[in-house]
Amino acid sequence: MSIALPGSVRVRFAPSPTGYPHAGGARTALFNWLFARHHGGRFLLRIEDTDRERLVPDAEAYLMEALRWLGLEWDEGPDIGGPAGPYCQSERLERYHQRARELIARGRAYPCFCSRERLEQVRAARRAANLHPYGYDRHCRGLSEAERQERLARGEPHVIRFAIPLDGETSWDDAIRGRITYNHRELDDHVLIKSDGFPTYQFASVVDDHEMGITHVLRGEEWIPSTPRHLLEYQAFGWEPPRFAHLPVITEPGGKKLSKRLGARSILEYREQGYLPDALVNFLALLGWSPGGNREILSREEMIALFRIEDVVSHPATYDADKLDWISGIYLRKLTPSELVERALPFLERAGLVGSPPSAAERDLAARALPLVQDRMRRLAEAPELAEFFFRDPPEYDPAAVRKWLDRIEARAILTRLRDGLQGLDVWDATTTESVVRRTAEELGVPAAEVIHPTRVATTGRTIGPGLFETLAVLGKERTLARIDLALARFVPGKGTMVGGA
Repeated sequence: MSIALPGSVRVRFAPSPTGYPHAGGARTALFNWLFARHHGGRFLLRIEDTDRERLVPDAEAYLMEALRWLGLEWDEGPDIGGPAGPYCQSERLERYHQRARELIARGRAYPCFCSRERLEQVRAARRAANLHPYGYDRHCRGLSEAERQERLARGEPHVIRFAIPLDGETSWDDAIRGRITYNHRELDDHVLIKSDGFPTYQFASVVDDHEMGITHVLRGEEWIPSTPRHLLEYQAFGWEPPRFAHLPVITEPGGKKLSKRLGARSILEYREQGYLPDALVNFLALLGWSPGGNREILSREEMIALFRIEDVVSHPATYDADKLDWISGIYLRKLTPSELVERALPFLERAGLVGSPPSAAERDLAARALPLVQDRMRRLAEAPELAEFFFRDPPEYDPAAVRKWLDRIEARAILTRLRDGLQGLDVWDATTTESVVRRTAEELGVPAAEVIHPTRVATTGRTIGPGLFETLAVLGKERTLARIDLALARFVPGKGTMVGGA
């Protein structure tokens, strides 16, 4: 029985826990969520766990954690009370059997006793005739009712198949792709109930969509060939079908199938790599949908207000990893200093740059250091590499940077004069350290860059980083002087010879 209120929108995300959700599945969930929120409707989560041989034990828990991390909270589903929950398909087996019996009674389904060996023979014959190998020859459809009952009484293993009309065609108006038509001769009698007693997707999804009051089915384009079967089942029951919309496939640049290196990775891997959920949601929303006006950065509220299924394209959507990083960087730059620290600290812990948990001093250092590298960060996982020199003494020195700026005689005069000037500072901040650097350049008669670059390499070990004066302010006087002393002792030639080495 349908539970949808008249005119209300009800959509569902119905994954099978046979693996971990990736970008394609998350995009499907997001589009359903946006569609429901745009129309003030309901977004349901349904776990389709009838494929018992391929179940992954922790996939269901992983799925729900991934959706929650993305902020795609569902209104009804397997762990939320309500008219249709808590609920999983594996708990509704008797319901599917009841519905299958209804179809048998109407002459729209029948038991099939064909063995695996016979079905393989049929497939081999079809392959030899250059036909699709998985078609069924309807052998058991022609059995008499008496023979069926006799074989059922003997307890012979069997499946329940749907009786596809032998003539005619089925059409529907897809909300994205327009009119689609299938000739019934292209369809075989598909299985509704397997020999293990579990329903197939082709059957359980139709029964559930009807009984959960689903008004719109938004799913991937790979399900287009299943749609005429589903519509025929709706017709056989005398039910009103939902409106279908088949989302475009996601490919790599050039049209290749999406690899694990890109969007086929599982969703929580994005969390491990330091993408913010809002950034990933923004990116996923643009895979096949555009809000118009060349807008690419949108809040969830803006997406909800603008999302229309009619604006989703039918051609493949391209997964652009560089664009994801660009969007991610924009969202990272929006974080307040305190938000940045809280989100980046776990990555610093994992890299061993701070304790677990971080001490008060380490948190204070992170609060001062991380905002300096925020503009260069695309993912939180980059924080350890970008900010490493703030936390590790001595820093790791880039040999190329040492050769360019420290492995020369004039570097000793520059760093020695600079150290003397910094030593005399009573107030240590970006302004006072800058004044000493620039005064040192004037006294030596060299451009300021000739002082800035060796100083950066001596104190950070690298040539690129945040502003030098802000960096020195965060490092503090004692650590800055100690690092200059180390550079003078290890890398800078004295009296024409190298002391130490890179």
